[in-house]
Amino acid sequence: MKIGFIGLGKMGFNMASQLLERGHELVVFDLIPSAMDALAEAGAGTAASLGELCSALPSPRIVWMMVPAGEPVEATIAQLEPFLSTGDILIDGGNSRYTDSEARARRLALKGIRFLDAGTSGGLDGARHGACVMVGGEKEAYDAALPLFRDLTVEGGYGYMGPSGSGHFVKMVHNGIEYGMMQAMGEGFALMDASRYGLDLEEVARVWSNGSVIRGWLMELARDAFRRDGSLGYLEGRVADSGEGRWTVESALEHGVSVPVIAASLFSRYRSRDDNAFSDRVVAALRYGFGGHAMTPPKDAEA
Repeated sequence: MKIGFIGLGKMGFNMASQLLERGHELVVFDLIPSAMDALAEAGAGTAASLGELCSALPSPRIVWMMVPAGEPVEATIAQLEPFLSTGDILIDGGNSRYTDSEARARRLALKGIRFLDAGTSGGLDGARHGACVMVGGEKEAYDAALPLFRDLTVEGGYGYMGPSGSGHFVKMVHNGIEYGMMQAMGEGFALMDASRYGLDLEEVARVWSNGSVIRGWLMELARDAFRRDGSLGYLEGRVADSGEGRWTVESALEHGVSVPVIAASLFSRYRSRDDNAFSDRVVAALRYGFGGHAMTPPKDAEA
């Protein structure tokens, strides 16, 4: 397929690279020219503007956005709209709030533009080698873009969730669960670190990664983090909140659903900004491991 791809940050660049390797034709756009240059070497076409990107695509166009949630998405859509036509498909692969995606789908439908909200999970490694994608929107548009979802994901790692907003809603809940899982891991390792046994936490994480009920990628990331430094002294336990946990708790309140673990993990992130607990350093290390999220070095670290 020939598509337009907008946004070549950490996730977008890797996803675009994977699509090129799978035989798709891409016309890419990013505000940073060097990101486009690197993909041009891999065979992508580049565009100097969003209008130029759209004019290079066959009709009906398929355009994938991978830009930060909120105003960047709004601004990108506003700039794209004049160049899109009836039947074109616009995909938001970022972490937009699901209610925003519902509103965008309704607004674009008035012009005949089909909007898909595609929640993407798997971190940087998944973006490059096979992610997990949850898609909401018009089923016919999903079917038309199916080759993209298939080639961006691991086997069985994509699916149609339902009407507009459902893809980003499912991704939001996914991230809320992720908050709780990482918080539980952080607290467990903190307890082991405080014990009298002098435990090798890298070894614990290695063993747990093989056959235990709580094995998985996060545990492997914990193993790698402890291999680098058993005390995680290379970072502070300041854990950022990118929005999805807050939205999950707000949605739970709206629907009258009890989510105490997710809520507590969200509030723990707020608390993490006031101290430097070992459990928070574990969570910060995990977030860096899967998503390349910024780490805060210790205040007394050498410049």
